[in-house]
Amino acid sequence: MIQRCKGCFFLFVLSVTLAALAVGGNSAAAGGKSDTEVKVSVEGSKIDAGGKQEITVFLEINKGWHIYSNPVGSDELAGAQTEVKITAKTKLRDVKIDYPRGQVVEDKILGKYAVYHGKVTIKATVQRAEGDTGPLEVSVRFQACNDRGSCLFPATVRKTVP
Repeated sequence: MIQRCKGCFFLFVLSVTLAALAVGGNSAAAGGKSDTEVKVSVEGSKIDAGGKQEITVFLEINKGWHIYSNPVGSDELAGAQTEVKITAKTKLRDVKIDYPRGQVVEDKILGKYAVYHGKVTIKATVQRAEGDTGPLEVSVRFQACNDRGSCLFPATVRKTVP
């Protein structure tokens, strides 16, 4: 006679799901975050007499991986494009971010879009309020995908510029 166990069906479904994730190779489903494949560092220049400061964001993307450029050039991928935001405790007068041009990819399913590989430098110019010399917070949001078509969960990396 076969006995029924409470919770056995749940355990069966859970084990099948975990096995499918392990075999499927989809890193996002396995819980990977994009910041494991992309190193972010930030530098800031001295604030000039007019309150202007240059911020440089350096991205180092591991070999075999890419992130989506800004602009990405595809409506379907617009939410995954790399985005830099700069904030301060006091309101900044102006922030201008200069994203480099990405490498164009032609995909049979998604069409044309642009990505960043290797080392990427993003420049920003910040116009501070008069007398503001406080730290800036730089946040960089991106999504990393590998050359085999698997993508990691998006990540937001925050850095402080003194």
